[in-house]
Amino acid sequence: MTFRQFAYRNVMRNKRTYAAYFLSSAFSVMIFFVYALFIFHPGIQKGVTNSAAVQLMIAAEIIMYFFSFFFVIYSVGTFLKSRKREFGILMMHGMTKRQLNLLVFLENMLIGIGAILVGICSGVITGKLFLMLGSAILKIETLPFHFSFQALSLTVGAFLLLFLFISLFTTFLVRTNKLIDLFQAGQKPKKEPKASPVLSGIAAVLLLTSYYLSATTTMQNLLFRMLPVIAMTIIGTYFFYTQLSVFIIKLLQKNKQLFRKKTNMLTISNLAYRLRDNARMFFMVTIVSTVAFCAVGTLASMNVINKQFEVDYPAAISYVAKNEQSIHEQHLQQIKKELKKNRIEYTTYQFPILYIDVASTNEWYLPAKLPVISFSDYKKTAMSAGFEFDEKMPSYDEVLGMTTHRFENDDNLVNYTLGQSRIEVTRNDYTKHVAIPRELVEDEGIVVNDELFEKLAINEKKEQFTGFFMNDYKKTAGMFEKLVNEGRVMYTDDQAYAMTVSGTLLNYQMSLFSMMLFIALLIGAVFFIAAGSFLYFRLYADLEYDVRQYLTIMRVGLTDQELTKIVTQQLLLLFFVPIIVAIVHSIFAFIALQSYFTVSIAGKTIGVLICFFLAQLLYFYFIRKMYLRKLRKSLI
Repeated sequence: MTFRQFAYRNVMRNKRTYAAYFLSSAFSVMIFFVYALFIFHPGIQKGVTNSAAVQLMIAAEIIMYFFSFFFVIYSVGTFLKSRKREFGILMMHGMTKRQLNLLVFLENMLIGIGAILVGICSGVITGKLFLMLGSAILKIETLPFHFSFQALSLTVGAFLLLFLFISLFTTFLVRTNKLIDLFQAGQKPKKEPKASPVLSGIAAVLLLTSYYLSATTTMQNLLFRMLPVIAMTIIGTYFFYTQLSVFIIKLLQKNKQLFRKKTNMLTISNLAYRLRDNARMFFMVTIVSTVAFCAVGTLASMNVINKQFEVDYPAAISYVAKNEQSIHEQHLQQIKKELKKNRIEYTTYQFPILYIDVASTNEWYLPAKLPVISFSDYKKTAMSAGFEFDEKMPSYDEVLGMTTHRFENDDNLVNYTLGQSRIEVTRNDYTKHVAIPRELVEDEGIVVNDELFEKLAINEKKEQFTGFFMNDYKKTAGMFEKLVNEGRVMYTDDQAYAMTVSGTLLNYQMSLFSMMLFIALLIGAVFFIAAGSFLYFRLYADLEYDVRQYLTIMRVGLTDQELTKIVTQQLLLLFFVPIIVAIVHSIFAFIALQSYFTVSIAGKTIGVLICFFLAQLLYFYFIRKMYLRKLRKSLI
């Protein structure tokens, strides 16, 4: 038997232990390959109106590659720890350190190459299905299957490099120390778990504070709170598993009535060791699962955007003429002609926008020109869009901030000195509705008293806004493509006009969000399966210790039924504690996200969390069955 054959047989002999690692790696390769098929498919460039979808897929490839790197390193490290006794036997029979490193390197490369082959074959088989799904989501013609050698080369090259680097890296992990240490690995009695009351308190404070800040987040402070809350949650979660959980178990042990009831003594005592030994794994699974839940849930919630789209775009078609050229009248006639051709009923409303010089302000930013509209024009626009209107006209020296997007709300009191007359006004509130979409104005503007507007209009530059209002703005999807690109011409674009078409904008945004959801679902699936694999690795790493422990207890009368109960309770803990913590984290993240929307996203997020929970339940029953079978076989 050659050395390579010996390495191959070692892998085959441990195939049960390597199964989850191998399948998770193959799944990552498959998803990576499928994305590459999309990126290099000749039809995808034609079907998508911009490069955003391809850029998203490239970003997904990079995220998945880096995640696979850390996933494989963790998995290999766990396997090596569980095989120290085996390494000790090999070294006792004369294997040199160099040969041992070569053995580990060959084993890892064999698994890596196998995962690449299986992943690519699976990708080829399922590629057509993913292309059909992607075509449906992108709303383009069904893409025929196209085998891309570029996708194949990228996948094989990237993962060969990954497994090669990690296989070389693992030789540094196999620092065998003394033979006696290798033989005694896993047999040394474990020290009693201890928890620091101070660090346990810090964990509780950090988690409760982050939950409180998430629950009280508003649209205005969402961005400012996001990073501190994420940091507090991550640190709090780490100390929760390493300190607070052990602290709580110690309190349970002091409850004699509960501790001495039936098999609770065994379960609770093991619980403290399990939590301490698996703290880092629990922490990793929780964070990975939270990221997967939030990514999928957030993008699933984005589908409600169509329900609040009309808030941002009160007119189905908005047109701003920047100057007095005749081309503007031609554009407006073209719009009316096409609406008539498609039998779309509409009403129009026009009003001037003034651009006033700003002499001074108490804000840190001094705009050179400020767009100004009259209160009457704002009111008629809002009523033409069908909004209920109950706002009162500001006084002569007061103005309203012109809301151009529903997320803009700054209640700070601001003073302006306007125009050649140096008129001083104060802004202490914002309009409730959007009058002009933010794409169509140069800067955040103001709404002024009608009398003041007439006075300012005498000497100032004017632009003309025209709004086309209709009952169903979605009918404008795909119209006026000669005038707008992807539904808009921005004010800052080098054009004589600015324009938005709501139906086209909605279609474009929905296809983008659908694409992001498709990508998030696949990445979320990779993360979720990897999280399950972490649990599987840990379970099999502890198997030898568990067998010795249960064998001792069975000799003093533990029945098979009690063994099943204890194992089930421990597996429930192993599988569901990190998932439940991740679900709690996600719920508070979604509560914070709700402040971003004007309609409820609860239904979508609950649906996503239930799906993940059911998937974890199936995974639990599958692993429990396999683990009990393996355990009973070892106990015979």
